Amino acid sequence: MEQEPRDDWSHHADAAPRGVAAELWGFLKANKKWWLLPLILSLLLVGVLVLIGGSPAAPFIYTLF
Repeated sequence: MEQEPRDDWSHHADAAPRGVAAELWGFLKANKKWWLLPLILSLLLVGVLVLIGGSPAAPFIYTLF
């Protein structure tokens, strides 16, 4: 019995699922969209500040600004 050669799609279908960060990193590397990296990092920083702003650590964050 002769096996058919595997194409690229079936290889990816059988692979283990990757996380969001790994997918984003692969996208940035493959498409050379390095200008998106500062935007993504600043959005993550703002999101972290919003989450911390609703916690008991909020008074300590407000003194930084």
